[in-house]
Amino acid sequence: MSRTPELSIPSHAEQVTGVIEKGCEFEGKLSFLGTVRLGGIFKGEVYTPDTLIVGEGARVEGTIDAGVVIISGEVRGTVKARDRVELHRPAVFRGDIVTPSLSLDEGVIFEGSNKMSRAVQSDPPASLLVEDSSAAE
Repeated sequence: MSRTPELSIPSHAEQVTGVIEKGCEFEGKLSFLGTVRLGGIFKGEVYTPDTLIVGEGARVEGTIDAGVVIISGEVRGTVKARDRVELHRPAVFRGDIVTPSLSLDEGVIFEGSNKMSRAVQSDPPASLLVEDSSAAE
């Protein structure tokens, strides 16, 4: 019987606003608000000011720019997180992480570099910017 890692935000919580489940593959750019859980295969760029959960068995290749990134699957690429990155067993990470807070469970595979930075800055994609109609007047 395998033990499910305890995440700071459970992958089954009502807070999850979107899911790319096991068996699904997606390639491209993904921008969202809220919390999205990836269970399948993703290649490309992810942007969110909020939370991305990479579930056990998921594979992600590319660039992740988020507020919080929680990884239990496999990630190859670059991760920038404004708040924190959590790597839970059986995570496999290969690449670079820039974040003010990094947590690794025992048994996680980490191959790459980490830069601890107090403030990680990034620009949101235009699709996530909300125009204030009163400002145009």
